[in-house]
Amino acid sequence: MNTNYEFALHRITVSFQNHQKDKEGNKYISLYKAIKQCIQEQELPHNWVVPSTRSISEALQLSRTTVIKAYELLLLEKLITAKAGSGYRVLGTPTSELKANTNENLSAAHYPSVSERGAAFLQNVSILNRQSNQTIAFTPGLPPIDIFPINQWKNLLNTYWRYIKASDLSYGESAGSALLKTQICHYLHVSRNIKCTPEQVLIVSGSLQSIYLIASALINQGDGVVLEDPTFPNVHSIFKSTLAKLLPVPLDDAGIDMQALNAVAHEQPKLIHVTPSDHYPLGIKMSLQRRLDLLQWASKHSCYLIENDYEHEIGNLKNSLPTLFSLDKEQRTIYLGTFNRLLYPSIRLGYMILPAHLVPVVEALQEHSHRFVPPSLQMVMGQFIERNYLFQHLKNLSEVAQERALYFKTQFAEHNSTMFIQEQAFNSLHLLAHFNKPKSIDEERHLVDKLEKNEISVHPLSKCYIKTAAQVGFIIGYSTVRPVVIKQKTQQLISLL
Repeated sequence: MNTNYEFALHRITVSFQNHQKDKEGNKYISLYKAIKQCIQEQELPHNWVVPSTRSISEALQLSRTTVIKAYELLLLEKLITAKAGSGYRVLGTPTSELKANTNENLSAAHYPSVSERGAAFLQNVSILNRQSNQTIAFTPGLPPIDIFPINQWKNLLNTYWRYIKASDLSYGESAGSALLKTQICHYLHVSRNIKCTPEQVLIVSGSLQSIYLIASALINQGDGVVLEDPTFPNVHSIFKSTLAKLLPVPLDDAGIDMQALNAVAHEQPKLIHVTPSDHYPLGIKMSLQRRLDLLQWASKHSCYLIENDYEHEIGNLKNSLPTLFSLDKEQRTIYLGTFNRLLYPSIRLGYMILPAHLVPVVEALQEHSHRFVPPSLQMVMGQFIERNYLFQHLKNLSEVAQERALYFKTQFAEHNSTMFIQEQAFNSLHLLAHFNKPKSIDEERHLVDKLEKNEISVHPLSKCYIKTAAQVGFIIGYSTVRPVVIKQKTQQLISLL
């Protein structure tokens, strides 16, 4: 018997017993009223399985005839429905139409106010880029999920559950499993010359959580935070919501503009967030000299750097520059990495490498909030790295993404006089499309909404800008779409412009 069935039987039994107390009358009427009350008070929700007449009969010690008569009344009132082969189900109010049990006469003045930070997060929700659960083409930030080695992952997961002990089902370490942290250290040492200890690694659900933890650990209201302008809207939203003083700095061809950075030095920024391997969204790769200059600047002005290396592997497997973290001699750099953009987004698995002196405070915040990523997921990811599956997948991913980028550009260029793709080296899973004729931000956003209604998802370029005069255009995630769908959806996109 399934759990839903058991719950329904319990609720009906309790209700029937209440209706039987100090009452006279036919038992089928009492049973009918008991079930009706459960449905009307939403103790049995819409489409919930109703126990069979035989089960009710045995549980309440009633005759089948009595139960059938009660069910006939419920069917007559359309409180339940019967389908051949699947029994009875509740016909109540669908969950989407339910209303909260609230007193509408109470105003906000009857409750304590939310915190300043809470109000700021609520106000800044509109800045976030929210991913659609339904639309894949052409959502930025998605890898080619159709080539993920599901069987390898499934076999590792099955092996984990085959040999797990009961003691392994308890709580996990808030900072992450030793196995995964060690494997990440080895992987980064080989692939990026990053030297760190497992104790410096914190396992998180993704870059967004990392930034939230860092902001909570370091930022007080009014503290200066330098952000590249443009940048990730989600990064912008978090720091703005933590009530930091945002100091947007534009870029030049070598990365963050040092002259513009010098212009905000008097604000004494506490943090600088950068994407040096592949600037988001413009695709600029920070030069080696600029990385050295930035580290020197951070040292002179006593601030931390956040190196958000969100898609390092895509365009840097062969010709990568040293990371800020590997160049840093003063432990000022916090390094962020994520598997969500490389494997599949719902895995919710990432990591950050912290300067040793920041580990205790960030771990404490982690333990007070998210606690830990599921140990089973960490164990499988550790094995995925150790057995070289990750490197094999990344190599395949890079090749497939590059092919799809070329194919998308070809399809986009055909019969399209409205927009053009920005030419840049292949180093990310998104492309930028600009308008041939000037358009306003309102026109750009209108087109984004229009595409969304037709099941095509792109992000507006203007949303990434904080202060600099915004450019308009589309951020397009081409890589998760198979070629046959790329052709179809690109033609549809062009027709809607």
